Amino acid sequence: MAGVQTALSTVARPGMFGLIWPWRYELGLSAGLATVGLASGYALGAAWLIAIATVGLVLLTAGLAWPPSRRRLVARAWCVITPHRVRTGCRHAWVQTRDGRLPVILYTTPTGFGERVTLWCRAGITYGDLAGARDILRAACWAGDVRVTGSARYAQVVVLEVIRRGPATPPGRGGAGWPDLDRDGDADRGEPALHGGLGYHGPFG
Repeated sequence: MAGVQTALSTVARPGMFGLIWPWRYELGLSAGLATVGLASGYALGAAWLIAIATVGLVLLTAGLAWPPSRRRLVARAWCVITPHRVRTGCRHAWVQTRDGRLPVILYTTPTGFGERVTLWCRAGITYGDLAGARDILRAACWAGDVRVTGSARYAQVVVLEVIRRGPATPPGRGGAGWPDLDRDGDADRGEPALHGGLGYHGPFG
């Protein structure tokens, strides 16, 4: 009966904070660009505003043309896109509480194989729900595979490893741990975890 009720329920409409949080990066970037543009145009004039916009466009083009910079920018872009796709996948896979609330995406980090998405499962959502929705999540994220790992200490923390490139070699077979991000902010060279594993300790231990 719980499964039938979940299947027939709809996703609850989020509050104001719930609407803003998933789009915080896009809203922050838009607000920042608008603020800089208005401030520059008001203080320096239209000519300086056009010059600043031209310089910014040139720098962006140069960053996309240089392979190391392009890889970093693309990795960061996926870290913004993937959470939206995970929410869509959870919505269509009915990974939600009885009152229709989705898991909370805490943060997303780039990795050598794709992205690692850390979720906080609300009461009523378990690791098994996400593991059972792997096929839907994989299609929703436009990925080759999605691995689900859980925290050995905190049952409510679940990690999705969105695999977009490279062989899915488990740790211990040529891999060297799972550092999320090195000091320079580059994507790490870690490998995805074994499917179904509960060995992730993450930021919560």
